[in-house]
Amino acid sequence: MPMNAPLDVVRDGAIARLTLNRPDMRNAFDETLIAALTDAVRQAAQDPDVRVLLLTGAGKAFCAGGDLNWMRKMATHTQADNREDASRLADMLHAIWACPKPVVASVNGDAYAGGMGLVAACDIAIAADGAHFCLSETRVGLLPATISPYVIRAMGERAANRYFLTAERFDAATAKSLGLVHDVVPADGLQQAADALCRTLCANGPDAVKASKRLVRDFAGKPIDAALIADTVERIAACRATDEAREGVAAFLEKREPSWRPLS
Repeated sequence: MPMNAPLDVVRDGAIARLTLNRPDMRNAFDETLIAALTDAVRQAAQDPDVRVLLLTGAGKAFCAGGDLNWMRKMATHTQADNREDASRLADMLHAIWACPKPVVASVNGDAYAGGMGLVAACDIAIAADGAHFCLSETRVGLLPATISPYVIRAMGERAANRYFLTAERFDAATAKSLGLVHDVVPADGLQQAADALCRTLCANGPDAVKASKRLVRDFAGKPIDAALIADTVERIAACRATDEAREGVAAFLEKREPSWRPLS
């Protein structure tokens, strides 16, 4: 990939490493980066050799949200143009959220506005202890519309209500307490922690991981009624009959590694 590409994509075994690559702009996204990230996530989702996606940023920031120069340009366009442009941003976030494979955010620095949307759309997030977070849209007369479904799910309605309205900046420890990130580690240990998490994910049955992610998507917030219980029964019954489940159980009983587990 060209040195000046807005997104650096590297295949590392079963891991697809996606690095936002606009460090001079604090990895703020514009239409080019949005298109590149959307395409990269969709390609990784279809690649049978990819088991996990790892998203991070180049330089000191994770992502500062939307490029203000790009947004200023869009302010001169028609409402129809802005609707189409916003749809591309919404499609990028949904591609991450709906990716059948786990997507891990390695939050190497500040995540502001749309950058928080990226973190929230990922399945698991680990942050460097010096990272800060901010839903800064209201400071510039905007609102966090396209990222709101993911942020509200990640940090809850009550916290989202506060930070959407106030645009307060908060630290990584607060982000963890709100549920936006799962772990906070020293900056110099972030890559090691993210790599270890990816190896953990790769050690599990790939189809089981995808089906488990689907469980959360399908069942979160739903009433535990007869229909949902019946759905759980059907899913585990179908899973038990798969080759992957047979191999996993056999490997456990025979005290050996299952066939899908990496050798190192």
